Amino acid sequence: MMRDETTAAAIRACAASRHLDEFHTEKWLAMLTPSRMALLDVAERLKLRTGQLVATIDLLDEIEIREGASPAATLAREEIRRACLSQGSAPWRAAAFIEALRRIRFPQLQAAMDRLSSEIAALKLPVGVSVVLPKDLGSDELMIRISARTGRELEKLLEALADKKADLIRIVNKIGGEDDA
Repeated sequence: MMRDETTAAAIRACAASRHLDEFHTEKWLAMLTPSRMALLDVAERLKLRTGQLVATIDLLDEIEIREGASPAATLAREEIRRACLSQGSAPWRAAAFIEALRRIRFPQLQAAMDRLSSEIAALKLPVGVSVVLPKDLGSDELMIRISARTGRELEKLLEALADKKADLIRIVNKIGGEDDA
C-alpha cells in the first residue's frame, strides 16, 4: 500500500495530467486513503477524462452523503466492478462506470427508466421499430426510429405503430409528467 505522501503525489500527478480543477483535486485529496487509492486506480485504469473525473468525484460525494457509504465502498460494489472490468475499450468502460454510479446515486430515476423500458418492451413492436427513451429522463422527448427497406415494409411498421398509438401516447405523457388521459 502506498504511503499517504506517495498517494497524494500520484493523485496530484493524475489530476494535473487531466487538468482537473483545484476544487475537485482537493476534494479527492480530502478522501480517506482507501477511497483516494480506489479512485486513483479507477481513474488510471479507465483513463477517465477531466469531465468524467469531475462527475465521478461529485457522484461519489453525493452517494456518501445520501447513503453513508465511503467512496471506497461504493467503488467496490459489484455493479461498479462489473463496469470497470467489462470487455470493451477504456472510453466505453468509463461511460459504463459513470452510468453505474448514476444508477446508484439516482435509484428512483433508474426505477422509472426500468418501468418505462418494461412498458415499451410489453408493446412487442416489430423489428424495424425502436422506441428510445431520453437519457436520464433529462428531457420529455420520446424518439421512435423506423428502419425499413421497402415501401411495403414501411407500411407494415407504420400500421404496427398506429395500433400502439394509445400506449405510446400514455408512455410519452408519463415521461412529460402528464397524467394518463
